[in-house]
Amino acid sequence: MSFISGFAAAAAVVALSGQTAPPQERAETLSRVTACRAIADSAARLTCYDTAVGALDAAERQGEVVVMDRAQVGEARRQLFGFEMPALPRLFGAAAEGVPEIDSIETTLQSATQVADSRWVFRLADGGVWRQIDSEPFRYRPRAGDAVRVRKASLGSFLMTVGDSRAVRVRRQ
Repeated sequence: MSFISGFAAAAAVVALSGQTAPPQERAETLSRVTACRAIADSAARLTCYDTAVGALDAAERQGEVVVMDRAQVGEARRQLFGFEMPALPRLFGAAAEGVPEIDSIETTLQSATQVADSRWVFRLADGGVWRQIDSEPFRYRPRAGDAVRVRKASLGSFLMTVGDSRAVRVRRQ
């Protein structure tokens, strides 16, 4: 299963922030596991757990449910930094306890290409591709291996600094 396609399934398991949308309900397969606790008879409860955990394991192996720990949530946030996904609720929002909100990333430059309109496209070592969106000339000569910092700016925009350059306004591609 690809990284991006897994996000729809991850929404069923990972706690979401209620800032812009109501929290998602638990995946049915996870709810079946927790429902077994209410069974008083020990043998029946164990049978319920065995059945429900088997179904949850199968769903996870088939990519229908994605279970992530805090470290994986943090890495997913880092890889999603800069993408706009207005159709989805805030996956991995601030409510994900122990996983801080990401305001910037630091990596290195893999390559930079000046496109027809004299703006730049930056490919980063972490796989991200960012396009310059302001019209100010970028006078720094970017080279592979240069340090890169991308940070959140005002009104949902992002600023990138390459090496010792001035910051340029960019958008994730």
